[in-house]
Amino acid sequence: MSAGDRTNDGDKPGDTVPVAEVWPEVERAECLARGAALKWASGVFCRPEYLERLSQYRKRESQRTASIHTRLKSMVQSYLEGVGWGLEQLQEAKVELREVSHALKKAGLESNQNADRVKPLERLREVSVNHCQLFAAVSNLPRLYSVRSMVLETERLVESRRLLEAHARLMDLERWQDDILWQLHGAAGTARSALSSEDKELVDKYFSGVGQLVDALGKELWAVVSSALALARQNPTPFVSAVRIVEREEALDQVLLEERGGTGNNSRPMPPGRPRCWRACFFRVLEEAVSARFRSVSYLHTRGPGLAGHLSALQHATMADLATVRHLLEHCVPPHYRLTGAYLRASHRCLHAHLLQVSSWDLESGEIFAVLNWVRHIYNSPDMMGHPDLVTELEREELGPLISAEGLEQLQGKYVQSVRKSVSEWMRKALQVELQDWQRDQEPDTDHEGFYQTSLPTIITQMLEENARVALMIGEALRDQTIQMGLYEMENLLNRFRDALVEFGKEHRRNMSNNKNKFYLHYLLASISNCIILKKSTESLQQQQTSRSAGQFSRTPPNPLAALDRAVRRACRLVMDQLLLDLQPLLPGLLTRPWLVHGDPTPKLCHVLEHHLELYGRVRPPCRERLQEEAQWLMVVEYVRALMQKRLVCRSADERRKLTQQMVRDDQLFREILHGLEGDGLVPDVNPLALLPILADFIRLKDPSMLTLEVSGLVAKYPDISEEHVCVLLDIRGDVSRDIRGAVLDLLEQSAPPLPAGYRPIFTDILVPPTTMAFCLPTAKCA
Repeated sequence: MSAGDRTNDGDKPGDTVPVAEVWPEVERAECLARGAALKWASGVFCRPEYLERLSQYRKRESQRTASIHTRLKSMVQSYLEGVGWGLEQLQEAKVELREVSHALKKAGLESNQNADRVKPLERLREVSVNHCQLFAAVSNLPRLYSVRSMVLETERLVESRRLLEAHARLMDLERWQDDILWQLHGAAGTARSALSSEDKELVDKYFSGVGQLVDALGKELWAVVSSALALARQNPTPFVSAVRIVEREEALDQVLLEERGGTGNNSRPMPPGRPRCWRACFFRVLEEAVSARFRSVSYLHTRGPGLAGHLSALQHATMADLATVRHLLEHCVPPHYRLTGAYLRASHRCLHAHLLQVSSWDLESGEIFAVLNWVRHIYNSPDMMGHPDLVTELEREELGPLISAEGLEQLQGKYVQSVRKSVSEWMRKALQVELQDWQRDQEPDTDHEGFYQTSLPTIITQMLEENARVALMIGEALRDQTIQMGLYEMENLLNRFRDALVEFGKEHRRNMSNNKNKFYLHYLLASISNCIILKKSTESLQQQQTSRSAGQFSRTPPNPLAALDRAVRRACRLVMDQLLLDLQPLLPGLLTRPWLVHGDPTPKLCHVLEHHLELYGRVRPPCRERLQEEAQWLMVVEYVRALMQKRLVCRSADERRKLTQQMVRDDQLFREILHGLEGDGLVPDVNPLALLPILADFIRLKDPSMLTLEVSGLVAKYPDISEEHVCVLLDIRGDVSRDIRGAVLDLLEQSAPPLPAGYRPIFTDILVPPTTMAFCLPTAKCA
């Protein structure tokens, strides 16, 4: 057969079918192969000299083709052998199936014949069943007659708590009942004869006292188990008997489950009331006995200090019970009971439920602290669950937390809110006392350093520190929450304190005529000292907070230091207002003709200023220096403001000399009073006292043509000086021509330097009174 043709079995030997009609893919593959061969040949024989290697290529390709044909034939041969082996296996299986079918048909015929032969034996089976039942009844008659007396005897034993004997008779009664039911039901060979409902009801009625005995015995057993702690200290025998009975019942349950746990027709049914699972009941009753001590506790019994006493009693009672269980009851039960661990679990669960109930009450801060301290420290301490003898048991038991983390968070939140309520009330009362102290007709109290103070900062500081210390006894988290709460309340107090200062100042101004509050300034200074004390206390509280607590509060964090700064600023402003108020009657006499002749009222101004500075010494640093500095600025500003009023305009060089001499003497007096500032190194970058000699030199300058240079120096030192201020100074000199004035003003207009960073303006606060033009007719010259 050629490579392109094949002969079909149904065709004649001379007929051939083209391969392309059978497998179209072959034609496509052949075309691809020819194309690839042509491409390869065109690449190899691209030059005439390469045709010499044609015989070599032909030989190599013939060998490759022969090798491929050999592998194809081998593969097809292996496939054909496999198909032949499979056909042989199918033939053998067909023969075996035919033999099995014949055997099944033969067995079916024999089974039908045997069924007809068994029918006559049905009557014999019924007679046998009746015989078995009658035999069971006859054999059980002695037992049946003694059931009543056995029940009564067992009841008497139960009532007298002879539990082991009562349980032995009860087991006999149950065994009799089980045997009778089984005999009535039929043996394994007669399983098809089911027990009738009438027979079962009859047996249950006859043995009805047995179920009552089981209940009575169980009741006595659980009474003994529930009072095990008391019996262990007096007579543990009943408890031991109860444990032995429980173990007998548990063993019997296990045997019956193994023997009769099947579901087939031949399996013997379980006796009534089985399995009893009395061991599980034993532990349930034990837990009930533990929880009984908590049921009678009510909210009224544990109010206030009673809650701490109640928790202490729980601690001692629990540890006493655990000691009894560990030293006495543990020896009365099998080792696998692990009674100490079971009692630990029961106690833990009961305490958990009890403390949840207590936590839900409307507790005050002291009561919440008692619960938190008991849960966080006492419960796990060596005096309780951390006792060395209990550590081994606790390692085996996974008790979990006494109160969950969420519950503790809620309890701590309630504690903080309760403390906040009392802190807010105490701060309100302390502020009321402070306001009453401000109305006293005597100086404020002083501390050991001579600084003014009142009772407010002491009360607030001690209260917040004490709350933080108490909260730290529970934990750092609660301490941080308490401090955070205290800082919020401190901020609120300081805001109210600032409002009270403002109202205090308004009231003082309203009552100045009757001199009602002679110590107004003193109490303002005491308030400033109080704020400094509170600032130190606040910083101390903030330092006590752990760094991780900073981001744990969803609310805006408190800023009591900002509130303190606002209160201090307001108090200092009121102090300066009072200084200005005391200086006000003397200021109109400054820089006038009488002042130029006699020097008044500068000594009086110095006396007022000296009195105020002396009182400022009763204020704690750094506010003392701040007040002294502000007083210096105020004095200089008012002095320059008086100069700008042009109350004194020089008419000659002699008047200019006298004016400058008097200004220098005033400056010397001010410096003698304020020398303490320079000694302490607290002089600001721009010393206001240095301004007076500069202004005196400006007025004293003999050559007016040098005023331009003098003004440039003045502007360099005091860049906030305006054109109006310079014009007033030129007017006071009285000898400046229009050309020089124009040159000076042009210089000012060209320079106008910006204010440097940190520079405190002095001329900005001094307003120049408007110039009043003299009345004149609108002549051409004026125009």
